[in-house]
Amino acid sequence: MAAADAPNAAGAFVTVERDGTADAVAVEEPLEIRVDGGPLAVTMRTPGHDEELALGFLFGEGLIDRPHAAGPAADLAANVVEVAGPLLREPSRRSFYATSSCGICGKGALEEVAVRSAAAPPGPLVSRRLLAALPDRLRQPAFELTGGVHATGLFDSAGELLCVREDVGRHNAMDKVIGWALREEALPLEGRILCVSGRLGFELVQKAAVARCPILVGVGAPTSLAIELARERGMTLAGFARAGRLNVYAGAERVR
Repeated sequence: MAAADAPNAAGAFVTVERDGTADAVAVEEPLEIRVDGGPLAVTMRTPGHDEELALGFLFGEGLIDRPHAAGPAADLAANVVEVAGPLLREPSRRSFYATSSCGICGKGALEEVAVRSAAAPPGPLVSRRLLAALPDRLRQPAFELTGGVHATGLFDSAGELLCVREDVGRHNAMDKVIGWALREEALPLEGRILCVSGRLGFELVQKAAVARCPILVGVGAPTSLAIELARERGMTLAGFARAGRLNVYAGAERVR
């Protein structure tokens, strides 16, 4: 299999002076997502793989189900991505705005974050040891430089890394991976595993569920709503994956 599609730290950090010495700091800038010229969403992100971020976001919102042409807009190209329509449905009248720490900020009502997905597919059956080792297999050059970004990695059932993305927003990192998979025509993510470098919030389980990924692993703790959603969707959710151990909160039937 080809080498994993990995992030590049170039452009993901700036150098600042700290206590008389140079320090690398993660970049956080706004990105506006437009569809057919109309503004749809703004998110705070680390620049890089912006087209993947836009496509992954639109896929997770149920607005697209296939690759769409995407690229920098002619104006303010560094912070605007233009996506070609049409969309599958009219977006909500609410305005999308997401900070780097929250994937569902600005949602006006609980029904606005309802997951549009079927139950997770069966399998794969994987060992607890393999799942616990996945965080150590993430390639995180920007994190190694700055300590200020999150990562999401996509693995096959044998634990081989297929794609990894970094971003100041944990939800952005996952959107970038899902956007990559959409472009590669690798969705749905049946038989695959997603691994995130931080805590497991509702929005990450939601995005994994829409992409039909059966297993989600995190270095940090899950929230109560994340566990509830994973159980409802028949997903395997495992947290505190570190030092060769992890806790399984849902879908233990997939873990040997």
